[in-house]
Amino acid sequence: MGQKSRSKGCCGWFVAVLILALVIGAIAYTIKKKFGHSDSDNPAPVPGPPGAIDHKYSSALKTAMQFFDIQKSGKLVNNKISWRGDSALKDGSQAKLDLSKGMYDAGDHMKFGFPMAFTATVLSWAILEYGDQMDAVGQLDPAQDSLKWITDFLINAHPSENVLYIQVGDPVADHKCWDRPEDMTEERPLTQVNASCAGSDVAAETAAAMASASLVFKKTNSTYSSTLLKHAKQLFTFADKNRGSYSENIPEVATYYNSTGYGDELLWAASWLYHATNDDSYLDFVVGQDGEDYAQFGSPTWFSWDNKLAGTQVLLSRLSFFKKDLSNSHGSGLQSYRKTAEAVMCGLLPESPTATKSRTDNGLIWVSDWNSLQQPVASAFLAAIYSDYMLTSRTPKLKCDSDSYTPADLRDFAKSQADYVLGKNPMDMSFLVGYGDKFPQFVHHRGASIPANAKTGCKDGFKWLDSTDPNPNVATGALVGGPFLNDTYIDSRNNSMQAEPSTYNSAVLVGLLSSLVTTSSALQSFT
Repeated sequence: MGQKSRSKGCCGWFVAVLILALVIGAIAYTIKKKFGHSDSDNPAPVPGPPGAIDHKYSSALKTAMQFFDIQKSGKLVNNKISWRGDSALKDGSQAKLDLSKGMYDAGDHMKFGFPMAFTATVLSWAILEYGDQMDAVGQLDPAQDSLKWITDFLINAHPSENVLYIQVGDPVADHKCWDRPEDMTEERPLTQVNASCAGSDVAAETAAAMASASLVFKKTNSTYSSTLLKHAKQLFTFADKNRGSYSENIPEVATYYNSTGYGDELLWAASWLYHATNDDSYLDFVVGQDGEDYAQFGSPTWFSWDNKLAGTQVLLSRLSFFKKDLSNSHGSGLQSYRKTAEAVMCGLLPESPTATKSRTDNGLIWVSDWNSLQQPVASAFLAAIYSDYMLTSRTPKLKCDSDSYTPADLRDFAKSQADYVLGKNPMDMSFLVGYGDKFPQFVHHRGASIPANAKTGCKDGFKWLDSTDPNPNVATGALVGGPFLNDTYIDSRNNSMQAEPSTYNSAVLVGLLSSLVTTSSALQSFT
């Protein structure tokens, strides 16, 4: 072991131990004052401020963040992507609205409001929990900039209390073209929900996006934050009072982003509005009859753009971990959410007695052929958050039937999914474009596949889709759809099932990487 250092003497060691005890005590007091704590008889280690930077996840986060810039619509400000330019500048003009901002959904040029709002909500959540860690690696400002690019669009898309524009473009016409967004000539019709055409799911998700974003900008741009919160309240009321599914009332949207129900979005939005306002009426909503009707207590679900239940359960667990004063008025209701969140976590842990069998032989959570990385990355993001809730509240164990697991076990699971995405898989390939030595070269993305100086229209651009050459532009930060169940991937531009990236997948990946970019730390407070 090498030569031992010389003794400092009894007094020196006593002073050092005393100082260390005072520092630990101060940290523990700060966390207790900020959050409260549980299981104090057997506390977990007290975390400190953001720790050492993990350069693998830091580099991956910086890469992933760039895809938001690639997906931006409108007049680009401080454009960092050499092959992108202004596009869709007249979006919304037929309704005398400026809907030029926002982000393109995936490899096409559609603006679908439902997944776009989810992107904003998840990005807000990531910033609220891990903004200090993003800041440590210079990614907080880019994250806030990307978030505001979406919320600027959402504000303009909500011109009156009971009207919300939820789609820009005609997906049938859009998908008949293969062109750069800068060169679009096809018409861009608008789709809305209103008092006579309900869309509780998309309206509530948009309310969640605005409520969560209002917290992000509360200290840095209070006027903007207040505007967002006003819209969030109005949209929640609209969604609640005019109940109905947008994809049932507007059947043509079901082909692309069909909603399987609106109850989860109502609970998700109310949860975020409570965090943003501390108004008990929103908490009453989630623990009242609507919670009983829609929360599916005891039944774990997958977190996605369509189903927000697992996210809601984890978010509301935050309150039972950190706001002990709610135990009298809403305790039993909140405990139902936390118990279901625990069931979600137990299902994710590979050694748990209740572990899901929905995973590949190499350990990746796997649910669907289409966009297969959505569920593992989203699950890992929730696991990282829940791990840090436990760590910050000094909760040492999670019970899964007869077994117990620690925050470190959840964090290890989260890392395993992130590492698979970044190249620790049978193909030794990163699914994050631009990260590592080997990543997809034929991403299903129009702008990336067509040279910036090419002169193509709607139809003749298909030669670039069918080209056997790799994309001339690297869609840096794109998270492709992902592998099949047998851990294989076909790198083909025509393989949209596996090779198409999406903005909402990028949001959950940014959240996951932000949670891992430094050693686990005490979470920020936003309640």
